[in-house]
Amino acid sequence: MSEDQAVFHQLDAKIEKVVNAIESVRDKQDEMAEDVTKIKEAVYDPDQGLYARIRELESWKNTSSKMIWTLFTSVIGIISAFILKSFP
Repeated sequence: MSEDQAVFHQLDAKIEKVVNAIESVRDKQDEMAEDVTKIKEAVYDPDQGLYARIRELESWKNTSSKMIWTLFTSVIGIISAFILKSFP
């Protein structure tokens, strides 16, 4: 094997390594793109996404807060009525 052929063989091997590395990076980039798409769906999905769940929790919190205050006011009213009835 001549010296030129050895250099070309080494160059060919190095180019093959670079091509393999680029293909590996491309595959990883495709995986990351799929993962980002899944994350976007998990966050922004109008029915099951993170924002939808937060909106449901805020709605539940507001409703339960109103119910608790109504219940508290009713209990205070009942206790006040019993106290007023007990004194003639």
